[in-house]
Amino acid sequence: MTHDHEPEILRYTAFSADPGGGNPAGVVLDASGLDEERMLAVAAEVGYSESAFLTERTGEGTYTVRYFSPKAEVPFCGHATVATAIALAERDGPGALEFATAAGRVPVTVVREGDELRATLTSVVPHITEIGAADLAEALAALDWPAADLDPALPPRIAYAGARHLVLAAATRERLADLAYGFARLEALMHRLDLTTLQLVWREGPEVFHVRDPFPVGGVVEDPATGAAAAAFGAYVRELGLVPEAAVLTLHQGTDMGRPGTLTVELHAGEERVRVSGTGTRIG
Repeated sequence: MTHDHEPEILRYTAFSADPGGGNPAGVVLDASGLDEERMLAVAAEVGYSESAFLTERTGEGTYTVRYFSPKAEVPFCGHATVATAIALAERDGPGALEFATAAGRVPVTVVREGDELRATLTSVVPHITEIGAADLAEALAALDWPAADLDPALPPRIAYAGARHLVLAAATRERLADLAYGFARLEALMHRLDLTTLQLVWREGPEVFHVRDPFPVGGVVEDPATGAAAAAFGAYVRELGLVPEAAVLTLHQGTDMGRPGTLTVELHAGEERVRVSGTGTRIG
């Protein structure tokens, strides 16, 4: 490290205006003096699913950002992006930002809505791929989900919008609520397929979904609100024609963990990238 002082570690939650809801993230607004080992140690010390580190300011409102779970660096993290943007907005005022991430450049806009700040990120260009039958069978076995419990209207796919997520749709809300999986078994499969989370979903209505995200590769059982997976899911439903070309989706996540949050996913006609927005607030 080039600095002889400890970094200031902020704690914010994203996708909820309630400190007890949404997904908490560690935020370090000046990580210019931290090496990779120290950032990983800070993320482990904080203990949230991810922490964000601004390692360089490259211009007005433009920063280089790195994201770490307690176990490893991840290429992109949506909720930590929202948390960081809101932290910057509280310090510098709302406006436009741009984050250079390992996955690519991610524009973020923060606006004030009454007493709340809302951040909207625009994903990198997404893509969707098939999953092999053997890998799908292993994922279902790790989850202890019978194949008959899947919703055939939302077929399994791997979706990417900065990180890779396996989308699996439950046929019922009860199936989604009953989550008790083999941690090591699922972690091994996810490492082999280079997955960040599983995006488990249940469709309540045409544009309303409930989601859960197992995250064993990050060292936590479940992520309470997952912006990167929400962006990937937006690309998934659009590519499969499950929603109109222009749509606004509402994703409810964290309810089963006691940390309810809401993610808004915007799809625009003629635009490949997906927008994900939510509120956030400082914890403590």
